[in-house]
Order: sequence, then C-alpha cells, then structure tokens
Amino acid sequence: MTAPVILSLPTDDRVRAHAFYRDGLGFPAVGEPAEDGVPEPLVVVVGDGLHLMFIPRGGFGWVTGDHEVAAPGTSECLLSLPAASDDEVEAVFARAEAAGARVVERPAAPPWGGYSATFADPDGHLWQVAREPAQS
Repeated sequence: MTAPVILSLPTDDRVRAHAFYRDGLGFPAVGEPAEDGVPEPLVVVVGDGLHLMFIPRGGFGWVTGDHEVAAPGTSECLLSLPAASDDEVEAVFARAEAAGARVVERPAAPPWGGYSATFADPDGHLWQVAREPAQS
C-alpha cells in the first residue's frame, strides 16, 4: 500500500478547521482526539491518496524554515474536487457555504465548459468543485 500524499496548510483555529472540513466537505479526521476534541495533529482524509494536515499558523514556520508563510487571504494554490454532475457541484458548494466558506464564485457554467464553483475555507484556502466538460 502506498502512503498518501500529505498536503499541509496553516490554520488560525484547529477546532474551526476541523468543523469546516468535517461538516462542509465531509472529510473524516484521523487520530485520537486531544483535549479540545480535535485529533492532534489534525489530519483529514480527502481520498485514498491525499490527506490534509492543518498546522497552527504560528508553528507553520517551524517546518517551512526560511520560506515565508503566506498571509491569510493570499493564495498560492487552488485545491480542486471533482464532481460527477452539476447537482453535485451545487450540493458540495451549499454544504461548504453552510459550514462557513466564503463565496468566491457561485456555481455556474464558465465559457470553456463544465460547471464549477469556488470558495475559500475559514482560513482562506481556495477550493473549486467542478464537473469537467464532456469529453468527445
């Protein structure tokens, strides 16, 4: 079995991040809960090959060395979730928004095809949920 890729993201609030990813995106956390009820470290399972680890922003520099940590609201990447249908795009977007996501782009069909929506999690990390254009 191949170990998953772990993508680490800074967070200002572990409890809030845990609630958003559990309730908004349905990603389960792994590990035993700490005193605050959230596993330490906070790791959520996106899929078999990808886990997200949330590191408190103040400690993020301990692992990034001399690389500057992006300020909240600064995006260096866009995380994407595939959807099988327009309805799935809308359902994922609605759950994320209800859990505290900031709307970037409501569900719509962009000019290049497909159907997508973009939102930011409570720490400002950007997500897009998308149904790709039909392949010919």
